[in-house]
Amino acid sequence: MELWDKLHEECGVFGIFSKGEIDDVVAATFYGLYALQHRGQESCGIAVNDDGVLSVHKGVGLVNEVFTPTVLENMPRGRMAVGHCRYATTGSRNEQNAQPLILRHMKGNLAIAHNGNLTNASELREQIELNGGIFHSTSDTESIAYTIIQERLNTPSIEEAVLQAMDKLKGAYSLVILSPRKLIAARDPLGFRPLCMGKIGESTIFASESCALDTIGAEFVRDIEPGEVVVVDENGIRSFRNHCAGKSAFCVFEYIYFARPDSVINGSSVHTARMRAGALLALSHPVQADVVIGVPDSGLDAALGFARQSGIPYGIGFLKNKYIGRTFIAPSQKQRESAVRIKINPIAETVRGKRVVLVDDSIVRGTTCKKTIQLLREAGATEIHFRLSAPPFLYPCFFGTDIDSSENLIAYRHSVEEIRQMLDIESLGYLEVEDLPKLADHARCGLCDACFTGHYPVEPPKQRAKSKFETKLSESSND
Repeated sequence: MELWDKLHEECGVFGIFSKGEIDDVVAATFYGLYALQHRGQESCGIAVNDDGVLSVHKGVGLVNEVFTPTVLENMPRGRMAVGHCRYATTGSRNEQNAQPLILRHMKGNLAIAHNGNLTNASELREQIELNGGIFHSTSDTESIAYTIIQERLNTPSIEEAVLQAMDKLKGAYSLVILSPRKLIAARDPLGFRPLCMGKIGESTIFASESCALDTIGAEFVRDIEPGEVVVVDENGIRSFRNHCAGKSAFCVFEYIYFARPDSVINGSSVHTARMRAGALLALSHPVQADVVIGVPDSGLDAALGFARQSGIPYGIGFLKNKYIGRTFIAPSQKQRESAVRIKINPIAETVRGKRVVLVDDSIVRGTTCKKTIQLLREAGATEIHFRLSAPPFLYPCFFGTDIDSSENLIAYRHSVEEIRQMLDIESLGYLEVEDLPKLADHARCGLCDACFTGHYPVEPPKQRAKSKFETKLSESSND
């Protein structure tokens, strides 16, 4: 639900290479980003290739705010474009960190859009700065771009530079890259974040999720494999699997919350995975109740799965105000709690005098769900049984999610029984960790569950220091 008490994913990326079937690649990218808006609401941008000349428009705000009809009409036309929508997990929230990034170097131009987090970004940045590199942003995407450019100076092609750079990049990255002649998609060797390929005729599209392909009428072709680099140019499509190791660690929370329900990722429907989570909850945490309701929007699919498995009727328990975006945020805690009613309001007829099963995807800090539960009490619910379609969050994430420490996580500091008492509910049940692999049983990938278990698929950074450029003098030990 709210920005201050929900996890957020890094970004959404989109790329397009038209062979003539797509007349306006800028408009197609705009609609693709619109479909990916849930992945990032802080900033967005589109870079377009007009016969080898790269230009970009980007800004802070939602896609339809940054790209007004006038802006879209005045952007250059071309046959290739990449787009990006951002939620900051590293780097401050300003226009300098908006993507795509465009860098110009002696062998040409490069535009890049990135989803994920590097675990060695600070080390890469230090090496680049020691060699004279000057950074204009505080996001790790610029470190990726500079690393690719350094390799490009010593390699015969941009794709070879990307392959060489991947030897130096550690962590999570799904990339779309635009050069004067080519569109490239690349995914880290463990495939932490999603990236897929579609087509319209002979034209090729890359997107974080298949829902973006649907939006522009493209046919889904396949997911980009972990470690794969795909190059599109006038000669067709080529694939390089130099870094494909045959193993993967896809973020399981994509299935639980991040991705749109109408997307299919790694061969599994996100909607079906969430319904299965609800069914598993009904089996592991059964309860006698009169109605099952979900917290919009992320809890609705799991609530339906819980209802079908348990036989308890499913009901619509909240009305969501569709005119308030996910970025709606009030400055004080009191205002934030009041804002919950502005965004969702209970339907009293559904819950009055009833024992209610309330289903949501997770609890992070617990502040917002406590107010949601209070709304149900005020609407007349006699019992509230809270069910979460994710296990308790206990550990930080270093791969593109904004859990930066355990200290702010309610489940790290309190037991299930203590949380139940704090929320003033009759029962509380989380999805079991051992049930996570069952969510997407058709998925052709391994899963990363480090935020629940602490078992990281790659070594996490030793420390997660705040950028020196975003640290106040009073907080710094340096002169």
